Amino acid sequence: MNNTVLQVPLSTDLREKSEKAAVDMGFSSLQEAVRLFLKKLSLNQMVVTFAIPEIKLSAKNERRYAKTEANFEKNKSKYRSFTKIDDMMKYLDNA
Repeated sequence: MNNTVLQVPLSTDLREKSEKAAVDMGFSSLQEAVRLFLKKLSLNQMVVTFAIPEIKLSAKNERRYAKTEANFEKNKSKYRSFTKIDDMMKYLDNA
C-alpha cells in the first residue's frame, strides 16, 4: 500500500479539542476520524449538516419575548400590516 502524509496547519487548541471530541465520539484517535472523513469524502458519501445551537435567554428577555408573542397572538402588535402599497406609503410618510 502506497501511503502519503497530509500536513494541515492548525492551532494547538483546535487540535486538542478535536482530538478530545474524536475520542468522545468513539474514535481511537484524531487521525482515525480524519481518515474516515477522507474515505467517505472520496466516495462521495459525505453528508455535512450544521445544527443551530439552542439559545438560552435571560429571565428578563424570556418574559419580554413571551409578552411580545402573546401580543402577536392577540393581534395587538405595534406593527401594522397593509394590503396595499399605497396605504403603507401614506402611513410611512406620516410616521
